[in-house]
Amino acid sequence: MSQFDQAAPSFVVDQWVQGNPTNIDLERGNVILVEVFQVNCPGCFLYGLPAAIEIYQKFKGQALCVLGLATAFEDFDKNNLENLKKLVFDGEVVGETLNTMSLRDMLHGNRLQYSIPFPIAWDQVVDFQADIEETVQKMIHRDIPDFNNLPEASKPGISDQVRNYVRNKTRTARTFESYALQGTPSTILIDRRGNLRQKFFGAGHELIDHVNTLLKE
Repeated sequence: MSQFDQAAPSFVVDQWVQGNPTNIDLERGNVILVEVFQVNCPGCFLYGLPAAIEIYQKFKGQALCVLGLATAFEDFDKNNLENLKKLVFDGEVVGETLNTMSLRDMLHGNRLQYSIPFPIAWDQVVDFQADIEETVQKMIHRDIPDFNNLPEASKPGISDQVRNYVRNKTRTARTFESYALQGTPSTILIDRRGNLRQKFFGAGHELIDHVNTLLKE
């Protein structure tokens, strides 16, 4: 599991769909911002990606590397490499992203009104095979650090919820999991030494200020 102020996990991806392949060790000396998204995620296109594009444009020419990581932890029929390529090469969106942005009149047909200017990778999504009980315990202590301090009566219910999730889980995205992300959109910030500094879920986190801080170090 990734830890703050320690070496950030290397990206494990199937392919770079846009831009030159890279990884943390290849960007040493640069601050790295990774915008993690799913193609079937309206919030990613309404908030996450536009915020990353704004930062890319604002700090262009400085020691900042902005990357996009397309991943999948649900809706695998839509969150897949084929639809990512449609997005990258044609600006085409699908699923709930298409429905939501169409209702807001934010598309040209089924295509974005903006382009993504930075490199984009497809996370390595593989079949999920794991010891159920061991995985349940790892997830509980990763996502609920104070689990042991909760009332005893509430613990079985929480454990059962996590257990059901694990039993129904068929695939896993390796980079998404290595950073223990909660969902999409998520933003990862890595400092010039390659150490993980921040993880944000959702939008509205004053990313420009955080990037400025890291650039000044």
